[in-house]
Amino acid sequence: MNTSTIVIYILASAIVLLIVWIAFLEHRLRKFFTGTKSENLEGVFTQIGKDLKELKEKQGNINAHLKGVDVKLAKSIRRVETVRFNPFQDAGSNQSFAMAFLNDEGNGVILSSLYARDRMSIFAKPVKDGKSDFELSTEEKNVLEKAK
Repeated sequence: MNTSTIVIYILASAIVLLIVWIAFLEHRLRKFFTGTKSENLEGVFTQIGKDLKELKEKQGNINAHLKGVDVKLAKSIRRVETVRFNPFQDAGSNQSFAMAFLNDEGNGVILSSLYARDRMSIFAKPVKDGKSDFELSTEEKNVLEKAK
């Protein structure tokens, strides 16, 4: 065998390998672009860019909405506690109660009920920053501390 025949065999083998490699790459590219309506890579990237821009806008809207929800939630009543007690040592049972309704800022109201056989009294005392301008009973102070 002469050298020119060897060179031709080497070149033919290289051509066959290149054809197989190109077919493999084409198969992978077809698989990559399956389901896309674009005919070229630029169209795919343009569509991805548009989708990403839409997602960022929606994320901005969602974040703004969540900030508003957080502000409203901080002002809503979320801390509720109840204490039942007997205001009269010698009679009755734990029919009286004190309830605290507070938000995250410590604002709200304390409702108290004193139950006796002949009457029932209900009191409402506003709470601002975890304190009330009105005198609180021991039970009301207790329920306020529990609610904080």
